[in-house]
Amino acid sequence: MEQRLEHASEAHLVGRLSTLDRFLPVWIGAAMVAGLLLGRLVPGIQDALDTVRIGQTSLPIALGLLLMMYPVLAKVRYDEIGLVTADWRMMASSLILNWIVGPLVMFALAWLLLGDQPEYRTGVILVGLARCIAMVLLWNDLACGDREMAAVLVALNAVFQVLGYAVLGYFYLQVLPGWLGLEQASLDISMWGIAKIVLIFLGIPLVSGFLTRFWGERAKGRDWYEGTFLPRISPLALYGLLFTVVILFALQGNTITSEPLAVARIALPLLAYFAIMWALGYGTGKALHLPYSRTATMAFTAASNDFELAIAVAIGVFGVTSGQALAGVVGPLIEVPVLLALVYLALWLRDRATAR
Repeated sequence: MEQRLEHASEAHLVGRLSTLDRFLPVWIGAAMVAGLLLGRLVPGIQDALDTVRIGQTSLPIALGLLLMMYPVLAKVRYDEIGLVTADWRMMASSLILNWIVGPLVMFALAWLLLGDQPEYRTGVILVGLARCIAMVLLWNDLACGDREMAAVLVALNAVFQVLGYAVLGYFYLQVLPGWLGLEQASLDISMWGIAKIVLIFLGIPLVSGFLTRFWGERAKGRDWYEGTFLPRISPLALYGLLFTVVILFALQGNTITSEPLAVARIALPLLAYFAIMWALGYGTGKALHLPYSRTATMAFTAASNDFELAIAVAIGVFGVTSGQALAGVVGPLIEVPVLLALVYLALWLRDRATAR
């Protein structure tokens, strides 16, 4: 009987997803393969795509990220954010997980598993310092998390990112290794350089999403906006994700396919990190007796990282062919399928709790 109930729950979970969502692992896998093949078969694609850049970021990647974030931010009920910010326990816990626990966990894993590879180790640490301000909104939305709280936590992470990324980079690459008698690495990036990335990839879609909801509800009301308009634009987020994955892996296809063992070594601390941080976030939410929607939001904001920022910093400081840049590129290779699997796990845990 219990086994039949589990199968019924899984079928119910899959049935709630759209065709695009249901086969998302397949689409993402295909996008990765397509990007790798594109980068391998078209040697000049990197020069062509890098012709126009926003800072250190290729314009196609920038457009994909903006397209990915806009529909998710258009779904946020901004008039309810004031009520959300009252949950100071969750906000404080999330900030501790993101800015104290997360970097420490990645630092420990990087030194434990990549102690003899200073370039890869530095790149992985940079990924751990880049708290997610983009794709976490997509994962949170797919997992039926609290959109308004996710928007608040993302906004807080963006502020901390602007103010603290360079400081934390110096601490984890220079100060802490020195205290522990370990090898030190350098990081040279300005606050404004980080601020520009945050303002572009969070600010533009945030303002666009807010104005879309404001004007849409004012013109035709909330029922039309959420019942008719949002379903029409929602697939754009996943299209943007798939487009970004294709372009990203096309740009770094030669590096990834020519160094499979390096990719495997970099993947190990990242796999451990995503699993550990998601479990800590989910466990913290349960310990605080939060409802499922906020527990899921806590888990995904803790586990997700801003690979775009990590890649931009690694390329800007160490160069596009550096080991640090390769570690940044491996980030989404691991994060996308792992976080997607965790979306299914979160929904399965929700269904299990509801069935009891």
